[in-house]
Amino acid sequence: MKVLVIKNISREGPGILKDSLENRKIEYDIADLEAGDTFPDPRDYDAVFVFGGPDSANDRTEKMEDEIAKVRTIIENDIPYMGICLGMQVLVKAAGGRVLKSDVKEIGFTGPDGEYFEVEICEGKENETFLAGLKNHFNIFHLHGETVELNEDMELLARGKLCRNQIVKVGRNAYGIQGHLELNFEMLNLWLEKDPELRALDSEKIRKDFQLIEEGYRKNAENLFSNFLHIAGLI
Repeated sequence: MKVLVIKNISREGPGILKDSLENRKIEYDIADLEAGDTFPDPRDYDAVFVFGGPDSANDRTEKMEDEIAKVRTIIENDIPYMGICLGMQVLVKAAGGRVLKSDVKEIGFTGPDGEYFEVEICEGKENETFLAGLKNHFNIFHLHGETVELNEDMELLARGKLCRNQIVKVGRNAYGIQGHLELNFEMLNLWLEKDPELRALDSEKIRKDFQLIEEGYRKNAENLFSNFLHIAGLI
């Protein structure tokens, strides 16, 4: 069994997911699209993860049109899929939804009100296997200025206070999460150094914000990835 990890930009990778895969001895391939790798045929894999990046799912570039086509193939072939940030937006776009500018650009761990960004599980979705072990409210790191509009074939599993559509389900086993639950401290430091929007913020405050919640944050990520790997039949 092998899974595919797609990086839309080199610095946004699997993070905590890497630990989850390696601890279970699940083989994986990484395709770094920024580095010039191509998106392999997803039908050769047992599950696919697509991570974030600065692109928009609305871009008319060859890269994005190919990515959306590959994700549409994933949906049509019922391949387990998990998309994070841009990966979520690509999923929604490929399945017939819309990607549009968010009313509020969410950056970092806290919003304009100084409160931590939180994801709230929607009423009636508490028993969804993908969310097993997660509390009804949990913290999330954000780095996005766009959001999604769902169609009637999609389920909203969890919402946010400022940006409503936070976790979505498409079909039987395709999921998207708007925030970066894969984030670990090593990745955070790299993003703070390289990402232009994060460089404009108070780096030390962001690090301190993470330190306060890091233990629970990692536990939530491990739960979510374990749930998905179970859904995919990999564990």
